[in-house]
Amino acid sequence: MSGAKLSPDGRFVILTGLSGSGKSQAIHALEDLGYFCVDNLPSTLIPTLADLTALTGGVRAKTAVVVDIREGKFLSQFPKVFKQLQADTSLGVRLIFLEATDSALLRRFSETRRPHPLARLRSPREGIRMERKRLAKIRRLADQIIDTSNMTVHELRRSFLDLTRARSQTKLVMTLLSFGFKYGNPVDADLLLDVRFLPNPHFVPSLRAKTGRSKAVREFLCGHPETKECLLKLEEFLRFLIPKYVSEGKSHLTVAIGCTGGRHRSVTITEALMKRLKSVKEVRLRTRHRDVRAD
Repeated sequence: MSGAKLSPDGRFVILTGLSGSGKSQAIHALEDLGYFCVDNLPSTLIPTLADLTALTGGVRAKTAVVVDIREGKFLSQFPKVFKQLQADTSLGVRLIFLEATDSALLRRFSETRRPHPLARLRSPREGIRMERKRLAKIRRLADQIIDTSNMTVHELRRSFLDLTRARSQTKLVMTLLSFGFKYGNPVDADLLLDVRFLPNPHFVPSLRAKTGRSKAVREFLCGHPETKECLLKLEEFLRFLIPKYVSEGKSHLTVAIGCTGGRHRSVTITEALMKRLKSVKEVRLRTRHRDVRAD
């Protein structure tokens, strides 16, 4: 990488660069970081989008746009438009240029079987070299130049976390989801935990109609040593995993906790883990009980 580091208050990010350099993956990464993203916007409309971002205000008003050679007038219009945007210091406009070696770009076009936009009547190598030459002036305007030749999709995403300094600001959103196996496994679960080995309140007549949110069910379950040990080990396991997922760049994690009907054991364990994990700084927690009202 080369160029200046992005400031943390950059609210308007413009992505450009060579075809096949990873702009689509980069825009997805910025979208995960909370940016409103627009792909292939005509250069003449960029100031309008910037004005809308400025009017929105607030720290969450962040916009990213991809512009490149697919737009016919991009080369002639963009430099002037960008210089106009730079004059508005409140937006913190930043231009990021993505590139890669000729061999890496040729490999990607071969793998995807997509033609280079400038290679309709010439070879892909000729198209890549022509585009590199045409974009040289815009490359010199960039605040940050990223060579993606040897990057995986995950590495590219991590580079954007670093560029925006969002690693310390963006928390992993973790959903603790209780459910009943009798109603099917959750399709959106990243991790699935089975707590059907715990004592079942369903077989206690006074507890059957209650849910895992009730004090009576909590006291029944937590009165058994295996419940306490289960919570301790699950808490330890999740505290170990969370920083690993944050480091990998994951933005959302759904931990599904299941019992037979989804009314008692899974609900109690979900609520207990919520309380135990509140002190973890890297995560924003929420709970959802899918089957607590199911018949």
